[in-house]
Amino acid sequence: MKKVVLALTILVMFAVDSFSQGEKYEYLQISAVESVVPGGFGRSRLITTAKDGQVMETELKNFYSLVGINFKNIQNNDRVIVERLNELAQEGWELVAVTSGVESSEQKTGIFITRYLFRREKKQ
Repeated sequence: MKKVVLALTILVMFAVDSFSQGEKYEYLQISAVESVVPGGFGRSRLITTAKDGQVMETELKNFYSLVGINFKNIQNNDRVIVERLNELAQEGWELVAVTSGVESSEQKTGIFITRYLFRREKKQ
């Protein structure tokens, strides 16, 4: 009987520890939404939503200008995104996942979206 109680106690300790792992971290996601609308008429943003619901938007450049793909705009977006990723790293956030996708219509418009998921240990 003592062995059963000891085994159950150990099992409960592991279960509590595994459930508390989810509470060990806080999470943050940022989304880079980059327009692929010809002529540069789309809107591109880097969106950060804090856990209190406050949204921070940073303007990004559109992939296309009136004459086609604009590599300077892509370089600008890369710089802005990397600066934000570095800021978050300095604040203790760890990048844990990156997901990207494209939405496009038959009218040659669309967006390219990349989501960055971060976590950091909760402060006690």
